[in-house]
Amino acid sequence: MAAHRQFEELARQLSAIGAVKREMGRALPPDCPPASAAVLTALERHGEMRMSQLAELLAIDTSVTSRHVAHVAERGWIEREPDPADKRSRLLRLTPSGRELLEDIAGCCTAALARYLHDWTDTDVGHLNDLLARLRTSFGDCRPRAHHDSTRTPAG
Repeated sequence: MAAHRQFEELARQLSAIGAVKREMGRALPPDCPPASAAVLTALERHGEMRMSQLAELLAIDTSVTSRHVAHVAERGWIEREPDPADKRSRLLRLTPSGRELLEDIAGCCTAALARYLHDWTDTDVGHLNDLLARLRTSFGDCRPRAHHDSTRTPAG
């Protein structure tokens, strides 16, 4: 097991990842802030869903999710259709325009990473990918859990 000081350094490095994420956000189209991109990405990965499901998946309040959904819907990147199982609810789904935007975003992000990591070897990038995937696996489902969730430890 790693030494305590290594975990302290890892905590510092992870908190600094926010700066990397902000810089990557600058690669996004001006009318698609990171929160909008997150909505589109979630719908692409998980398929159509209700607003409440999206809010849970993104781990943000439903009112905040609603603002992000309104933003992407106004631009025609998603559509909101009545849920056949419950007419009071709406299902959110990507439009072809939203899928096209996601392809553009992926290209912009890939280009930004290539620009910033131009002096990294393929092996270095591969190691980072492997380690980040392993880190996510170690944490499991990182979405918030209810207080009564027995799998949650006191520290996390």
